[in-house]
This record gives sequence, C-alpha cells and structure tokens, in this order.
Amino acid sequence: MKKLFFTIILCLVAFSNINAQKIEMKKSFGTNMYMQDGKRLNAKQLTDLMKGNEKALSAIKKAKTNNTWATVLGGAGGFLVGFPIGTSIGGGDAKWELAAVGAGLIVAAIPLNSAYNKHSKKAVNLYNNEISSSAYHFKPEFNLNLKGTGLGITMSF
Repeated sequence: MKKLFFTIILCLVAFSNINAQKIEMKKSFGTNMYMQDGKRLNAKQLTDLMKGNEKALSAIKKAKTNNTWATVLGGAGGFLVGFPIGTSIGGGDAKWELAAVGAGLIVAAIPLNSAYNKHSKKAVNLYNNEISSSAYHFKPEFNLNLKGTGLGITMSF
C-alpha cells in the first residue's frame, strides 16, 4: 500500500511540473543566446522548433533576416576599416575613405542587430507561452473507487 501511495504522489508531482522543453534566453556580448536542455540553439534550430507556432515562426524569420543583413554589413564594414589600417601598418598609402565607409556600414549594422534581438526574443516568448498553455491543458482527475472488498484509483484525462 505504501508503494502505491508513493507512486500516486510521484505521478501527481511529475504531472503538475510539466515543463515541455522551454527555450531559455541569455545575453551574450550584445546578442541573445538561446538554450534548450543545456544545448545552444542556432537560428535554424530555432526555426525548426517554431514551425508549429505561426506567430513565433513569423517573428523568428524576421529576426533571421535582420541577423543576415547585420552580419553582411558588419563583415563588409570590418573589412573596409581593417584594410586601410593594414595598409598603413605595412607602410603603404592608406585610403582612409574606405575606413570611413566601413565605419558607416558598421554603424548601419547596429540597429539591425538590435532588431534581431527584439524579434528573436519575441519569437521565443511566443513559443514558450504556447508551450506553457498547452502543458496546463493536461489536468488529470483521480477518483477513489470501492468495489466489493477492493479499493482502486482511476485517473481520467
């Protein structure tokens, strides 16, 4: 009887604490880092996870577009800033106009990175809210039944 009672209590605790693999967010060097079950998720994995939730999928697609453009502009800007610096260090005649254009591209990438953070955070929050609300739909009912000389517990959900 003690084993049965312990099993029932264990099931109640387990069912009440269902956490259907939420995505955790951490800030890291000006960008958001997403983790699930202790593993880091990249943008493609986030998109795959959110395919069942249209609002979250739309937000993560916007985030990916912003991230792609921020990466392209930031990379090109970094090259355009670094090339004249390298030329100057090497003793050549540096074209500082390129560095100015590169700095402009880097500055243009900053709001795109900010938009990526905003949209990806929104997508993860939408996904986690959907997971939380669907997890709470599971509300089992336990009934104690007496039949003759036997005692039983039924669970309906």
